[in-house]
Amino acid sequence: MKSRRLAPLALIAAVMVGTSGCAMLAPQATTIEYNPAEGAGATTGSGVVSNAVVVSEDGEDGNLIAAFTNESDEAQTVSIEFEGSSSTETLRIPAMSSISLGMDPDADSETAEGRVDGGEPILLEGIDTPPGATLPIYFQSGDAEGELIQVPVLDGSVEYLAPFVP
Repeated sequence: MKSRRLAPLALIAAVMVGTSGCAMLAPQATTIEYNPAEGAGATTGSGVVSNAVVVSEDGEDGNLIAAFTNESDEAQTVSIEFEGSSSTETLRIPAMSSISLGMDPDADSETAEGRVDGGEPILLEGIDTPPGATLPIYFQSGDAEGELIQVPVLDGSVEYLAPFVP
């Protein structure tokens, strides 16, 4: 008699384990960090680089468009370098704010704080990287250790990138 009562419970337990067992063992896709756009990104100190892309028609010169976020309570300086360049581009980002380069090619990009939201892209000369390849660019925020990011080089064939071809 007891076996008749236990059989449905055992069946229910087996069905529950069978239907939820995969979820227990498989990694959750929502916990995996990724870049949801064509650009690359990374975190360096309290600075976040998002959706970084270089737009170039010939692979010689390119415009860097990206978003930079400062998550600290103090203004931060972000340094940007790429292999083959002897200069370093710097951006000053106010505390707890974001700067977008290349979101509006006609926007004024200079203030007392440096470049501002909607600012012009940064022109990188002599990149020697054709569209379709990636360009290693080093980003550093404040005194934190920097990050070398493989930034995709795209041409102006996509309509919204066409205005940014140098």
